[in-house]
Amino acid sequence: MNGLTVRYGDLVAVNEVSFSAAAGEITAVLGPNGAGKTSTIEVCEGYRRGASGEVRVLGLDPARDQRRLSERMGVMLQAGGVYPGARVADTVRHYCALYGKGADANALVQQVGLADRSKATWRRLSGGEQQRLSLALALASRPEVAFLDEPTSGVDVNGRDTIRGIIRDLAAAGCAVILATHELDEAERLADRVVIFDQGQIIADGTLAELRRGHDEIRFRSSPTLDVHALAAAIDLIASQVGADEYVIDAPPHPRLMAKLASWLADQGHPLTDLRAGSQRLEDVFRRLTAAKADEHAKGDER
Repeated sequence: MNGLTVRYGDLVAVNEVSFSAAAGEITAVLGPNGAGKTSTIEVCEGYRRGASGEVRVLGLDPARDQRRLSERMGVMLQAGGVYPGARVADTVRHYCALYGKGADANALVQQVGLADRSKATWRRLSGGEQQRLSLALALASRPEVAFLDEPTSGVDVNGRDTIRGIIRDLAAAGCAVILATHELDEAERLADRVVIFDQGQIIADGTLAELRRGHDEIRFRSSPTLDVHALAAAIDLIASQVGADEYVIDAPPHPRLMAKLASWLADQGHPLTDLRAGSQRLEDVFRRLTAAKADEHAKGDER
């Protein structure tokens, strides 16, 4: 994709966006609501036309070659798309027959963990079960590229593990997986590459290691009454409280610093109930980058 712009009347929803997703990799597309990620993905799927720019999926133009692309593409919507009275096994069997790629409907139902619900209708499925069925339908084409929208939304812990395994297997088989999600923990567990949208533009594009580079931290839990100003003075570094009993020091976890922190906590009579040191979590990276974009936008408005 190169220079994609999407407009809704006078509103520029996507502003000259460029990125690529490689075969055999899981690319997580993240961003706040209204950031432009859904519009971008809909153009890639052929469901929406861009105002300008070039988009190619499997070498095809999604707008002109939508039918040819749909035969090689899997799409999992966040909600809906299935007739309420349709039964699980019948729906999967129908999709497999339409694609004619030799996918085994019974095996797909089993794979997504719906074997005991095969006769249930869509309307009788829980939200998590509906997500599982939507994933099975996206797999019916044996896709070379798969667009998955919130694949684990509403799914229980065991179901999430099942879906993660399926997504990893898809990528391992050579499929280009584009994962759109608000679940940053999910993206952190699965993604080979992360693309972050904000205000219609891409503000980050890279591997997790690349996005985290230069932003090590020490994160720990202790007493809710801990004096962060006294701690900061003791270690000569910035310390902040980010939760009721959670604290962050923006610094690499050098042994002397860790020892100084532990010693100060002991001297003050505070416990050390949890400790995590090293690269920032994806959630922290996301917050940092979107906050910087918001500040930039605010300064632009002031001018």
